[in-house]
Parts: sequence; structure tokens; C-alpha cells
Amino acid sequence: MVSRNTSVTNLAEVVEYNGAKGNSIHMAGKAIRALYWRLNLGLKKIKSKRLKKKLGHNIKAIITNSENGLFAVDPEDLEVGQKLRSGGFGIEEVERLKKFINKKSKVLIVGTHIGSLAIPLSKHCKEITAIEANPNTFELLEINLQLNNAENITPHNIFANDTHEKVEFLLNTVNSGGSKRKPKKSNFLYDYDNPEIIELESHRLDDYLPKHDYDLILLDIEGSEYFAMKGMNDILSKCQTLVVEFLPHHLKNVADIDVETFLSVLPDHFTKFELPDNKQEHNISEAKTVLQKMYDSNIGEDGIIFTSN
Repeated sequence: MVSRNTSVTNLAEVVEYNGAKGNSIHMAGKAIRALYWRLNLGLKKIKSKRLKKKLGHNIKAIITNSENGLFAVDPEDLEVGQKLRSGGFGIEEVERLKKFINKKSKVLIVGTHIGSLAIPLSKHCKEITAIEANPNTFELLEINLQLNNAENITPHNIFANDTHEKVEFLLNTVNSGGSKRKPKKSNFLYDYDNPEIIELESHRLDDYLPKHDYDLILLDIEGSEYFAMKGMNDILSKCQTLVVEFLPHHLKNVADIDVETFLSVLPDHFTKFELPDNKQEHNISEAKTVLQKMYDSNIGEDGIIFTSN
């Protein structure tokens, strides 16, 4: 009896030790990842500021010829801007989206940025409504529409929301496409480049764009997707394809919502969804299970594709 109790005690101690060791390794890994991103983003900030200083403060944009078209880009932007300067951005995504539209299609893009997706897509559809909240990137968007003679794109400088109110907004520069509503929970990923904070008027798209039907809708607004969808129930109910960004840290920190809440604003007519980044396709009935696993594992998707056929 003594021997058995001792074994049980030792086993319990081993399990406890291994559990503590596992937790320590997990915490250490998390700390290393956080340190990596702090260093990586810190270096990007330094590089961005050095480039801006080298060019001079009077230089507001650089004109670059890319696979996406002719673009005016902010020299400080080391994400979309740098990729366009290096040849192109999101070309695979453009090719993927083309199969959902034709020359008669109407497209809505919420989070158009400077037009790197909208402009190439405009050559394959009837018209595009382009929503962009950031006033700085919207200015570049208007220039890029002129540079590419994109006459079938109608731009709107508004913030899409679930109510009409003033919203605090971060104007990021190193990654201007990462500009967003002020997160409910602060994180160095959002403020490493010391973004200016401004106030924007927000609008429900059902009110702002009444009697508009769209075949394809793209939503990429850095954590505000839920609020935008909540304010465009009528528009969403009529679209055939919805592409929406899904990043767990945005749900947790920017919107402060869970997966179930995120899915609650999706219309009922979608039958399946695709995860291009993760190379998966699922029936809509699996959405909560699949997205919850991604959320728990901190796995994101640049654009979940929900389809109705």
C-alpha cells in the first residue's frame, strides 16, 4: 500500500512538473514571439522614418508602375506601398476574386485603401463602390483612380459602422493599411509607429447606400468588420459573395467580440465558405466550429469567402 501511494504521489508530481514545464515553454515561446514582433516593427518604423527624411518632407507620394497599375504610394508605407514599388500587391487575390464577377457585376469594397485591389478588379466588372475611411489614403486613392482612368469606381471617404457616431481612428504610417478604429484593448501591434488619433463620422451603409445591390462585397477594415456588417444587413442579404477578413487578435482587441458574435451578423443565405490562406472549404454549418478552432489557435484568414451557391 505504501509503495502504491508513493508511486501515485510520484506520478502526480511528475504530471504537475511536466504541466508546469509545458506552461513555462508556452509562456517563453509567447514572449519570444512578442519580442520578435517588437523588434521587427521597431526596425520598420526606423526604416520608414529614414526613407521619409532622405526624400524630404515635401515628398508626399512616389509614382510607381506595378502589376496592379500605375500608383501613387506613400514613401513611408512599408507594406502595400513597398510591395507595389517592388512589382505588385495581392495579384493572387485579384485572380481569385475575378471568378466571382463578370462585366455586369457590381462590387462593394469596404476598406479600399489606395485601390490596389479595386483598380485591377474594375477592369472585370461593371462598377465598384469604394469605401475608405482614412483621409490620407483616400487622397491617394483619388489620385490613383485618375492615373488609371478607373471611371467605373465611385469613391467615398466614410467610416462604415453599425451606427451614426464619431469614432476615434488611428492613422498608421508604416502600414497605412493597418489604420483602424481605436482598439478597445491596446496592443503594440497597433501603436508601434505612434499613429495620430483623429475623429471620424461613421455611417450605417444601409443608410448611406440605400437601394444598392452588389454581387460581390469585400470587407477588410482591420477589426471593424463586425460593426460594418451589423450596419449593412440589407445590403448583405442581397449579395452572392462576401469576402471578409478574420484575424483573432482583431476580434479580441479591436472589436472585443467572440466568434459567435462575429457570425451572428452574417445573412442566412450563404451555403459554404472557403479559407484560401488555409486551403480549406466547408459547409456553412461548420462555420462556428472551424472559426472557433482558428480563433483559439490564433490563426487568421485575410479573406474568408462566403458564397450562396
